[in-house]
Amino acid sequence: MNVQEFQHSIKQGIPSELPAPKAYPAGANRAPKRKDILSVEEKQLAVRNALRYFPKEWHAELAEEFAQELKDFGRIYMYRFKPNYELKARSISDYPAKCEQAAAIMLMIDNNLDPAVAQHPEELITYGGNGAVFQNWAQYLLAMKYLSEMEEDQTLHMYSGHPMGLFPSSKDAPRVVVTNGMMIPNYSKPDDWEKFNALGVTQYGQMTAGSFMYIGPQGIVHGTTITVMNAFRKVLNKGESPKGKIFLTAGLGGMSGAQPKAGNIANCITVCAEVNPKAAIKRHQQGWVDELVDNMPDLIARVRKAQENEEVVSIAFIGNVVDVWESFLAEDIFIHLGSDQTSLHNPWSGGYYPVDISYEESNRLIREEPEVFKEKVQATLKRHADAVNKHTAKGTYFFDYGNAFLLESSRAGGDVMAENGIDFKYPSYVQDILGPMCFDYGFGPFRWVCTSGNPEDLDKTDAIAAKVLEEIMANSPEEIQQQMQDNITWIKDAKENKLVVGSQARILYADSEGRIKIANAFNDAIARGEIGPVVLGRDHHDVSGTDSPFRETSNIYDGSRFTADMAIHNVIGDGFRGATWVSIHNGGGVGWGEVMNGGFGMLLDGSDDAERRLKSMLLFDVNNGIARRSWARNEEANFAIKREMERTPKLKVTLSQNVEDDILNKLAF
Repeated sequence: MNVQEFQHSIKQGIPSELPAPKAYPAGANRAPKRKDILSVEEKQLAVRNALRYFPKEWHAELAEEFAQELKDFGRIYMYRFKPNYELKARSISDYPAKCEQAAAIMLMIDNNLDPAVAQHPEELITYGGNGAVFQNWAQYLLAMKYLSEMEEDQTLHMYSGHPMGLFPSSKDAPRVVVTNGMMIPNYSKPDDWEKFNALGVTQYGQMTAGSFMYIGPQGIVHGTTITVMNAFRKVLNKGESPKGKIFLTAGLGGMSGAQPKAGNIANCITVCAEVNPKAAIKRHQQGWVDELVDNMPDLIARVRKAQENEEVVSIAFIGNVVDVWESFLAEDIFIHLGSDQTSLHNPWSGGYYPVDISYEESNRLIREEPEVFKEKVQATLKRHADAVNKHTAKGTYFFDYGNAFLLESSRAGGDVMAENGIDFKYPSYVQDILGPMCFDYGFGPFRWVCTSGNPEDLDKTDAIAAKVLEEIMANSPEEIQQQMQDNITWIKDAKENKLVVGSQARILYADSEGRIKIANAFNDAIARGEIGPVVLGRDHHDVSGTDSPFRETSNIYDGSRFTADMAIHNVIGDGFRGATWVSIHNGGGVGWGEVMNGGFGMLLDGSDDAERRLKSMLLFDVNNGIARRSWARNEEANFAIKREMERTPKLKVTLSQNVEDDILNKLAF
């Protein structure tokens, strides 16, 4: 399909003639079949809801088809309406648009649905098993049409994938406002999501899927690298190398596919179990994992050889991670670092699989015997926790990777609680590593996409970012020297590590000063014609964007970690300070009803207006979170916000006064 045909297809939106049914592509990685959770009346309502996108003369034919989809998959995806053109991030100039900001958003949407990037692209799911860009293909078609018509004084409002419409606004307003899964609090349990998603009225946007900011496994590989590197620093003697040391984990789906690559960068042996052969093979083909092993004897032999030779290697084991934990225990193989990154935010619909049952049988149980599946998952979680406990008793450092492993293990009756019966016996990686070392200082996953699609532009932005960081580091305080050096090393090695999947994108951890200066340098380079326009963004897994009591804000100890004010203020504040689009989600990362998280996107076009916007928005986007963390009495955040107030006279933040313990200990209650 040439550019003109591609543009015509986008501008058409819902086609004028009913397209023929499509055959599902052979070999595609299908999303799990969802629960049969609706009553007969609710199933009628789901079909009624789906048909409202189409003219009445199509209803009789489509009603039968949509009812069958609902019966077969538990969802209505409208596969017939998937566009015929290849879904991938094209050059920004290929998109039909009246304003460049809208074209940039279309590019980012297509990148999230690129089969090289997305986990279940046919079902519009980008990662995490249920992290959707849209609920169905009609929503995609309609959203792209609206974006092609959008002018600089309009805003597209998106209700959980549904394009509610273009509304008059202003040039300074966001071009798109995205909400996903915004529920009345008492209707935010996992089965509520299953029900209302099946009805077609809400969706799980994950963190960066439903906000169009996913960039493949690279999006998390840097944070994973930082975590693994610093975890080894915690357990190894000074100067001791991670080479030949084992990092055992699980999950090779969307975001978790970053783990083997991060292990290689951290110079260790990574063993990552994955029950879905297609996911493991895909990561191997993409170069994200070095070797595939499908049986335990070969895995044991390969790991022993890697230990003996002090290799740096990543191994995907096609099987259940519980078998690995138990077999390594029996074979006396010492694990230095242990974690888990299966999609346990979604434990009953394919996010975690029971041991001793085939992958195919498990998928049957999900659909046909959900209560049996749940029982087997919980029994597996208890075994999983028991095996971890036996390894940690021998010295393994285990950390929760924020995927709700400890939360769901505790609910299953696993022995994971601390003696006080409130906390978990193992720390979240945010509590031990990313929180005090990164988030409290303002360091988080800043990312950008070169909209030209030209790899040379990415090379140039890498060089610009490295130069800016080196200049900042020369005058940085001792407290953040390690963070600065780790990120300089990262960005200089980024191309060599072959991190790009889909769009020409990059990520690095930077603080407020770094983000603003890097973005400003990009904007200047665009103005000089050295590179094309650049989209800025970040993972929601950041300093300010997410309120998540068991992950991003797990190192908040003033009792406020179960509040969500920070994430809401972040989205509102970014919106009126210049973001091109903003998003707020329920559930991303650790589960529906467990977290609130927000994100943004911003187009840099080389203009003075872009410079004004980036300076205003990025300053708030980071320091909103530092201020909240400082108010929670986090020492590192207190240091960072005081330093920022010295640099920024108009920033005035309420500081916390600490109370001596002996004053409180004398009180009688």
